[in-house]
Amino acid sequence: MEGAVNASRATDWRNWAGNQQSAARVARPGSTDELAELIKGSAGERVKPVGSGHSFTDIAVTDGIRLDVTSLAGPVDVDREQRRVTVPAGMTLATLNALLATHGLALPNLGDIDAQTIAGAISTGTHGTGAAFGCLSTFVAGLTLVTGTGEVLRCDAGSNPEVFAAARVGLGALGVLTEVTLQCVDAFVLRAHERPGRLADVLSGWPELVADNDHCDLYWFPYTDRVQVKTNNRVAADDNPLPSWRGWLDDDFLANTVFAGVCRVGRAVPAAVGPINAVSARALTERVYTGRSDAVFCTPRRVRFTEMEYGLPREAFPTMLGELPRLIERLPFKVQFPVEVRFTAADDIPLSHGYGRDSVYVAVHQFKGAPYEPYFRAVENLARDLGGRPHWGKLHYRDAESLRPVYPLFDEFVALRDRLDPHRVFANAYTERVLGS
Repeated sequence: MEGAVNASRATDWRNWAGNQQSAARVARPGSTDELAELIKGSAGERVKPVGSGHSFTDIAVTDGIRLDVTSLAGPVDVDREQRRVTVPAGMTLATLNALLATHGLALPNLGDIDAQTIAGAISTGTHGTGAAFGCLSTFVAGLTLVTGTGEVLRCDAGSNPEVFAAARVGLGALGVLTEVTLQCVDAFVLRAHERPGRLADVLSGWPELVADNDHCDLYWFPYTDRVQVKTNNRVAADDNPLPSWRGWLDDDFLANTVFAGVCRVGRAVPAAVGPINAVSARALTERVYTGRSDAVFCTPRRVRFTEMEYGLPREAFPTMLGELPRLIERLPFKVQFPVEVRFTAADDIPLSHGYGRDSVYVAVHQFKGAPYEPYFRAVENLARDLGGRPHWGKLHYRDAESLRPVYPLFDEFVALRDRLDPHRVFANAYTERVLGS
């Protein structure tokens, strides 16, 4: 491990949103064996794996050793017949998607950002949308975990099944993921349909909208009755690709460059936010196109923001979204970002937000530098009353005492943590808050 830890001085780190930062020594192990030796020789110092920094919480913050998982090497194994791929856990989703495409494979579902590492995405319960699809962790068929004692565990449904079940959404608290095997599907094409709509129509017709489409995503514009409805469905042929100029105009220029400018105006002149939202919502036009699945699922995100997201029982959707307009009207500041709504299927992963129930996810955002805490706390209070579970990678204010009742296997997860990391090598302020010390 000589040279893996920069012992001369701590280096600064910030997450993507810029709302979390820390100074720590950095380790860049190149293999699972090097990582195991580092952990064994940490001498009581805390070690925290860090990916691409796309979590908004302090889940990756440490004053101990910051572990750069992007340096972890390992063989890439593609089993085309079984449609399985084994890759280093520090690989980004974007790199994975490109790799899968060369082998005629794809992940069954994705979120709208592909910059995360695989380890970071599954450890926090990253998800897309689709009534028949769980979070990305449900696609994990096997994993390699280095525990707090430096033990290397190979886990799947048949080997170390208890660890496998929990480590698929492990919050970085059970160990460091070094390798992940993912169950893929044959590559497929999506037909995307984006159209404007009205909030009242969505609140009354959402069950059919969700049931009739493979994937459904909704955006409500605060201070208006307007929504953007986005559906993606599997089709046989890529026969209506989006022209490159239209993709650049809509997804790059308007959604990033122009939107960033609009947000800066709103931050400087709060009274302009309502009229701007109204104009933006009415300017939405219908768009239909086809494309490779990951290219349709994922879009560029260069406008920086803070975010809270809650997973709720799916039947709570009308109450949650129905209350948000009144909640937002009472805030002492303006909300610039649309509210995003997605839907997922139940799963069996202990600390997954979707454990044991079909879910609706409601995400609220604020432009970087704009006030957010009163907004997020008010949304959290509403979501908590409805049985909500906060996304592990998004801002929230919950602790172990309040989380235990909404996760039936919470204590079993904590007991497994006691066994795998008895000296709390992987602990930090976040894990102590949400799991207990």
